[in-house]
Amino acid sequence: MSVDCQFCGTSVILPESGAIVLSNKTKESTFHLPVHHEDENAIIHNYDSHSQLLDSLHSLLQNNNSNQWVHVINKESRQSFPISIDHLYERLKQPELTSIIHNGDFTSHLQPIVDISNNDIYGYESLLRTKEREVNPGELFSLAHRTGLHSMLDQKARRSAVQAKSKLIPTGQKIFINFLPSTIYVPEYCLKHTFQIVEEFNIDPADLVFEVVETEKITDVNHLKSIFDTYKSSGMKVALDDVGTGYSTLEMLSLLQPDFVKIDRSYIQNCHRISSHQDFLHEVMARADQFNIKVLAEGIETKEEWEWLQSIGVHYGQGYYLGRPQETPKKEIILPS
Repeated sequence: MSVDCQFCGTSVILPESGAIVLSNKTKESTFHLPVHHEDENAIIHNYDSHSQLLDSLHSLLQNNNSNQWVHVINKESRQSFPISIDHLYERLKQPELTSIIHNGDFTSHLQPIVDISNNDIYGYESLLRTKEREVNPGELFSLAHRTGLHSMLDQKARRSAVQAKSKLIPTGQKIFINFLPSTIYVPEYCLKHTFQIVEEFNIDPADLVFEVVETEKITDVNHLKSIFDTYKSSGMKVALDDVGTGYSTLEMLSLLQPDFVKIDRSYIQNCHRISSHQDFLHEVMARADQFNIKVLAEGIETKEEWEWLQSIGVHYGQGYYLGRPQETPKKEIILPS
């Protein structure tokens, strides 16, 4: 099994048998792996299998050691790496899902984004899907958070999206790619991996739009702005997702000034007949116009919603009415009658 660096997604091998180093201060009254070495600072324990290590980690967690870190030693290579006890435990407990992330066993499905003024395809959103085994993306991202693999998953998802762009989407059409701000610690350094992928696949940076995923809860607006600025300085576009819910308030538009805002689907549903939805959408349009921000309505499911959004001048639309995510994307839009 591979594991990754907590911060940059770099893979290292978790040996089937090896040793782990614990602090001598760790509560370990029920930890029964054989001792290899002990001194005043640390204890080295041998393990012979992943299942044996899993059982022993379970005993540590029962003694409230979830925030403790250990070093895993590969005796053959004599290399070691640090990892928190709870992350290591979760990876060993769900090896199949962990392996999907490590191996990058997923692909990108593409959902069309349509220019409301002329019904042409403006671009696509890249949505992560697993290849061999069908796994709900929410489950995959939940596991990534529990195991500390979110940096790796985020990087590989971005690579899959850029690769899909190079193969399936012509130059001039955008691809919207989700990203997790929590995996980007120092934008100038952490985003180098993304910029290298763009160069590798020879993609025009102007065709890439990076959007904050809906599950993120932003607490540091300045940090997010620095991420946006780094993307923009490389010629890429940025989008603020789910405006109207959670952290994505109208005030964020003036603070972050993204290139696009995506309106939460809860305001799009029945927008043609619910006055409170209409009031909010008019306000978004007015605020976005002040900063030259393009507005994208997601979750469009009916002709009536589409036509009402068209009537108020919303720029772009996305939803099942226009097309579902597909591995091979739709090349033109024929609207249902």
